[in-house]
Amino acid sequence: MVTQTIKLGRARAAVTVAFLAHGLLGAAWVARIPQIKEHLGLSDGSLGLALLGAPVGVTVAVRFAGWTVARWGSRATTITAGLVVAVSLVPLGFAWNLGSLICALVLMGGSLGLMDVAMNAQGVAVERRYGRPLMSGLHGAYSIGTLGAALAGSAAAHGHVPVALHLGVAAVVIAAVLLLGCRGLLDRSADEMPEQDAGGPSAGARAGRWTLALLGVIGLCSFVGEGAMADWSAVYLRETLDTGPGVAGLGYAGCAVAMTVGRLAGDRVVARFGPVLVLRLGALVAALGLGLGLLAGNPVAAVAGFTLFGLGVAPVAPVTFSAAGNLSGVPAASGIARVTAVGYLGLLGGPPVIGFIAQGVGQTWALGVPVLLVGMIVLLAGATATAGR
Repeated sequence: MVTQTIKLGRARAAVTVAFLAHGLLGAAWVARIPQIKEHLGLSDGSLGLALLGAPVGVTVAVRFAGWTVARWGSRATTITAGLVVAVSLVPLGFAWNLGSLICALVLMGGSLGLMDVAMNAQGVAVERRYGRPLMSGLHGAYSIGTLGAALAGSAAAHGHVPVALHLGVAAVVIAAVLLLGCRGLLDRSADEMPEQDAGGPSAGARAGRWTLALLGVIGLCSFVGEGAMADWSAVYLRETLDTGPGVAGLGYAGCAVAMTVGRLAGDRVVARFGPVLVLRLGALVAALGLGLGLLAGNPVAAVAGFTLFGLGVAPVAPVTFSAAGNLSGVPAASGIARVTAVGYLGLLGGPPVIGFIAQGVGQTWALGVPVLLVGMIVLLAGATATAGR
C-alpha cells in the first residue's frame, strides 16, 4: 500500500510537470510574434496565413492521437511529442520567410496536439486513482507554464534578445525539464478502460458521442479566445494602442495569471458549485471583461479585459477534458482526442481567422469574435455535467 501511494504521488508530480512543460512550449514564442512579424515583413493577413500552419498540424495529429496512445501508451506519447515540440522552436526562431514559418508551425501544432491528448489521458488516469478531482490543478500547472513563458518572452523582447537565441535556449531547457520530470508517469496499463466503462455499443455510448460533439463546441468557443490572447494580444497592444514591446506582452501575461489563479482554485470551486454553473458564470465574466476592455480603447483597460477573460475561461479546459475522459463506453484518450480535434481548431485556427478579419475591419472589431463565441458557452454548459464523475 505504501509503495502504491508513493508511485501514485510520483505519477501526479510527473503529469504536473508534463502540463507545465506543455504550457512553456506552447507559449514560448507568443511574446515574440511582433518581432517575427516585423522581421519577415508580414501584414495582418500574412501573419494570419502563417498561423494556419499550427491548426493544420493539429488536425492531422489528433486524428491519430487515440490510436497512438493505444499503441504506445500515454506516457511514451507525452514525452516523445513534448521533445518534438521543443525541437520545433529552433526552426521557428530561424524562420526566414512565410513558408519556413508555416512549416515550423505545422510541426509545432501537430506535436502539441499529440502531447495534449496524451497528457490529459494520463491526468484522467491519475485522477481516477486518487478518487477526487485533479484536472483543474493540472491545467493550473499548464497556465503557470504559459505565464512563465510569456514573462520570459516579454523580458527577452524588452532586452532585445535575438528571437533565434531566445527560442533555442528555451528548447534546450524545456526538453531537459520534460525528460527529468516525467519519468514517474504511469505505465500503459493506466490507459485501459475501467471495467465498469468497458463493453460494446450501447445507448449510453451513443449518448456519449453526442455529448463529445457538444464538448468539442464548448472547447472551440473558449479556445478561439485563448488563441487570440496568445497570438493577437501583444500585436493589438503594440500596433492598435501604440505600446512598447515590453508592455505589449503584459496582455497575455495578465490573461495567464488570471487563468492560473482560476485553475489552481478550480477543483474546489467545481466540487462545490458544479461544472455547469461554474462554466456559465465564467463565460459571462470573460465576455463582459474582454468586451468592455476593447471598447475602452486604452492599454490599462485592454490588459484588464484580457485578464478577466483569462479568469472567466479558466475552468473550461479542465472541466471539458474531465467530462470527455469520464464518459461511459468511451476510452479516455479517444474521448479527449475528439474534443481536442474540435477545440484546437478554435485555439489554433481562430487566430488566423481573426487576422483575416482584422485586415478588413481592424484588430479591435476582430477581437470581438471571442466575446461572441464565449457567450455561447452559457447555453452549452449543460454538456459538462459528467465532469469529475
